[in-house]
Amino acid sequence: MSIDGEAFKAAMARWATGVTIVTSRAGDEIHGMTVSDFSGVSLDPPLVSVCAAKSSNTHGVIQKGRVFSVNVLGADQQALSNRFASKKDEFRRFEGLDCETASTGAPLIPGALVSFDCRVVAEHDAGDHVIWVGRVESVTQGGGEPLVYFGGGYRGLAPA
Repeated sequence: MSIDGEAFKAAMARWATGVTIVTSRAGDEIHGMTVSDFSGVSLDPPLVSVCAAKSSNTHGVIQKGRVFSVNVLGADQQALSNRFASKKDEFRRFEGLDCETASTGAPLIPGALVSFDCRVVAEHDAGDHVIWVGRVESVTQGGGEPLVYFGGGYRGLAPA
């Protein structure tokens, strides 16, 4: 038995996730997109994974540059998440952002709760996506509460 894409999407919406912006650089070309498919993979060596649609422009930049950063967004960065998720003006996503870089050169999103600067060590074909595995070369930490996505909308965390 198989389910269709809409049923699968609706089922996945029941999984609460953090929100990240994955960025990459290949020479002078930079790109980034909002991603919820992010996970830690290994402590030794430190590895993380992200999933990118093969059709996305960011996928192409990761493929060429072999680097990416994962920027975990804070609760106050919903507008930035929307900007990097929208296809409208997608080549203007970085306008007005004062991004820094670490060792790989991938842009780090200002104000992120944490940014993982990674070099690609593996890629795995996975249907209409590629799973990129990156070795974490550096971590930059900020502060605040996370931006959470659940049931098709942004959420906050309830106090403990």
